[in-house]
Order: sequence, then structure tokens, then C-alpha cells
Amino acid sequence: MAKSKDRDRDRESTKGELLDKVVKIKRCAAVVKGGRRFSFAAMVVVGDGKGRVGWGYGKANEVPPAVEKAVKGGTQSLVGVSLVEGTIPHTAIGTYGAAQVILIPASPGTGVIAGSAVRAVCEAVGIHDILTKSFGSNNPVSLVKATIAALSQMRTRNDVERLRGVSLS
Repeated sequence: MAKSKDRDRDRESTKGELLDKVVKIKRCAAVVKGGRRFSFAAMVVVGDGKGRVGWGYGKANEVPPAVEKAVKGGTQSLVGVSLVEGTIPHTAIGTYGAAQVILIPASPGTGVIAGSAVRAVCEAVGIHDILTKSFGSNNPVSLVKATIAALSQMRTRNDVERLRGVSLS
């Protein structure tokens, strides 16, 4: 049982140009007259590797339909992220519920230093070098949402100059 869960969690596929990564698969049991009826919930991160990322959550009686529903939800919730040469332009803190994630830009060659849930988001968005630290809850669903909240705060120097109407150089 544990082996099949690991295989499903590590599943990666590409639909068109989008990359999806399964973050978590949960099994839920409803007790009925004849015994237990199982259902599955899947948390998926979807991204294009070029600055867009989204998350989806799907529930079904089997794992593949749950993943398909989650991927569909993830493609509908894509948000743009400003990236600079494979990393982020500045440090950001994202929170969701009791989960808090700090994202720190890193020099080229560092790689993605992150836990599994945060790593899935960073790889889906196309970040190659980043340092991260999570505090509080270690729930993968909350960590994914906190990471996307932190990434949506990203502004490059050009974005700030355009918004303020000034030159920062």
C-alpha cells in the first residue's frame, strides 16, 4: 500500500505545455452498512515552467479521476509570477492558515532547497535556485497555498518603476 502511494505522489506529466505534480493523495473512509467505502482526494500543482503556477484539489472514488479533477482546477487557477534569471527577485513571506513559508533568492547553482510541497510549487513555476523555510503547520495543502501567496507578491525592478512612475537607478 505504501509503495503505490509513493508512486502516485511522484507522478509527473505534461499536458500540452503544462507540468503537473501530485503533492498529496489522501484516502478517506465512510463507514456504511456493508463496511467502509473509500474515496480519494488529490492535491496537484500545475505550472508551465515559465512563470505561471496554480493549484487544484479534486475528490473522487478512485485516484486517477481525483487527479484529473485537481489538474483541471489547477489550470483554471494559474497566476503569474515574476522571475529573474531562474530565481525570485526578492525575499517574500507567504502565509495561509497556520503555515508560513519564507522564500529567499539564491545564486545560480544553488538548486531548489525546499521540502516536498514547496519544491513542487517552485519546480512547476520554473524556479531553479531558491532557499526556503517553512514554519508552523506542515500540512502540504496549507504549504502549497502559502507558497503561491508568497510568489504572487513578487515584483521585479521594472514592475516597481512602472507602478511608481519613477526610475530607481
